[in-house]
Amino acid sequence: MYRIGELASLCDVKADTLRFYEKHGLLTPSLRTDSGYRLYTEQDANRLRFILRAKAVGFTLGEITELLSIELNKSEWACADVKGMVDDKLAQVEARIAQLTVFQTTLQTLSRACCGGNESAEHCSILEALESSLTQVRCEEHGCGCDHDK
Repeated sequence: MYRIGELASLCDVKADTLRFYEKHGLLTPSLRTDSGYRLYTEQDANRLRFILRAKAVGFTLGEITELLSIELNKSEWACADVKGMVDDKLAQVEARIAQLTVFQTTLQTLSRACCGGNESAEHCSILEALESSLTQVRCEEHGCGCDHDK
């Protein structure tokens, strides 16, 4: 049996994390002592490891709850159900990567458009681009004196 601090240490998380998971119904101590201390079994430790691994690959608490319910009743579910959850998560991650790639390209364009000098920001090409929703701005058009390629 593990006390909350022991289990937290074993799994390299804080005791508050275990309390948080308990509050959200993901983890429940197997026992409590007469003085109210939470006690966890090896099965609870395995459940916590499952939660942490699922979280590490991007599943939300709600999705982890669903995965745990499948884990508890494997015979009532098909592999296709689990694969579907993973494929949905993968599609979300791929969409987020595409969005971040757009952010990266736009930020690179904004950065290249300005010399970053000590001149007044009154005619800053970055600010003007953000004000006008334009990301293709040429610094020399705004008199900041940049001489690098855009």
